[in-house]
Amino acid sequence: MADRTPGVRAAPVAPCGINHVVLNVRDIEESHRFWTEIVGLTQVAELHPRPGRPNPPKMRFYSADHAGKLTHHDVALVESANLPPPGEWMLSGSAVAVNHVALAMPNREAWLQQLAFLKSRGIKFNWRVNHGVTHSVYINDPNGYGVEFLYELPREMWEEDIDAAVNWLETLPTEGEETLVDRTDTPSFGKREKAPAAAE
Repeated sequence: MADRTPGVRAAPVAPCGINHVVLNVRDIEESHRFWTEIVGLTQVAELHPRPGRPNPPKMRFYSADHAGKLTHHDVALVESANLPPPGEWMLSGSAVAVNHVALAMPNREAWLQQLAFLKSRGIKFNWRVNHGVTHSVYINDPNGYGVEFLYELPREMWEEDIDAAVNWLETLPTEGEETLVDRTDTPSFGKREKAPAAAE
């Protein structure tokens, strides 16, 4: 067995989360409109020329709403004109490297409001699904990347058996008024049985 340097961990330090995602896009203006006017993010920055970098890439930075505050970026876009044209979004079998970006809505009511807004703008729902951990709708951006809007179900419904919860799903209609109906009868997974009372 190889010796380790004293004080160095034997295992990696787990990250506390994903900080941001950077996406290559064909047309930054088209994608800017999608991420601001459809998704609802706010542009907070973009790259500017500076000494030593007179021609920076076309890159913009966007923030979600963090309890009324903005962050440096949750999503960034980089214009890459040589991207292939988008195909139909698919959960598997797609030629796009990024499958989808999942955006958490603050609560069920906000999620339902966003679904109604998307429908009012004529946005196609690729997949409307109740997972065992979230209720979700999938659309796609102009580059063929999937974008999921979700609200997360309470932890007590899934944390005792995450695998079973992730494997459960219910596919729902993607057209008509039924797409805007959200049932709340998703099952719970891995609930621990109460221990029997001790014998007297």
